[in-house]
Amino acid sequence: MTVLLRPHHLLCILTHVGRGYSPAFTTNMAAIIERISAGEEIKIVDGPDDICAPLLHDEDAHCRRNSVIARDRAASNDIGKLLGRAATPGACLVLDDASIRSLRRAFDTMSVRSACEGCEWTSLCSAVAAAQYANTCL
Repeated sequence: MTVLLRPHHLLCILTHVGRGYSPAFTTNMAAIIERISAGEEIKIVDGPDDICAPLLHDEDAHCRRNSVIARDRAASNDIGKLLGRAATPGACLVLDDASIRSLRRAFDTMSVRSACEGCEWTSLCSAVAAAQYANTCL
């Protein structure tokens, strides 16, 4: 199988420590991160993805808002430059240990965090990064 992921979720998975919008969201995200950790391929998509799935019963889910779409564009640009390959809809990638280390280093130095501007989880993600990603799922 392939994990469908929107670009900014490539950043979110780096710092996930079991907190989220709901218990169903948190359980789903942990399961998806486990699949990615096992080497499953990621396909970048435009709009709601596999991580968004538990929230999509609500027509006003933030997953569909323009602010999140803008977050995806910023993440796609930053991550594409960092990894040296497209992180745009349709692109496929596998996150190996080296890619994850690279993403985390860039996250630590703020060079891939333009997508995080205005996100309600920014302070938690910053604390997780400061703690050297202890207790993360990835």
